[in-house]
Amino acid sequence: MNKHKFVITQYNPKYAEQTVEMWRDSKERAIGQKENHSFENHLNYLNNILPQQYQIDLALIDDNVVGMIAYNEREISQLYIHTGYQGMGIGQTLLDKVKEQSSGRLTLYTFEVNENAQRFYEKNGFKIIGRGHENEENLPDIQYEWISK
Repeated sequence: MNKHKFVITQYNPKYAEQTVEMWRDSKERAIGQKENHSFENHLNYLNNILPQQYQIDLALIDDNVVGMIAYNEREISQLYIHTGYQGMGIGQTLLDKVKEQSSGRLTLYTFEVNENAQRFYEKNGFKIIGRGHENEENLPDIQYEWISK
């Protein structure tokens, strides 16, 4: 087990490029297909569009981005962990923080091909409430919901 200490911090645009690189790598590995959007479009999305509806937190180790989550009190929009740092509890820590500040109910979507994500969410008390594929990747996805006890 790596003894790396990670810190959770609010997103700062100085981490934009690192965040987008990590996000793209993690997503490509999770779904087995290349990102549709250019790097520049992805940066713009992260800096200008995502923050309009979501708070973004980063996980950092030695000032390197190893995870990101975008959320509000009702839903999780994005949760990606660096491919080299999965299984260390980073996603768990980010998710727990979001649960604490939630309205008591959270929904999210994940791709059907992403079995690791499904195991992770189901282990954390999320239940499947829908299936479909309203996404630009044209991949079937699963909608999950968590309700606090």
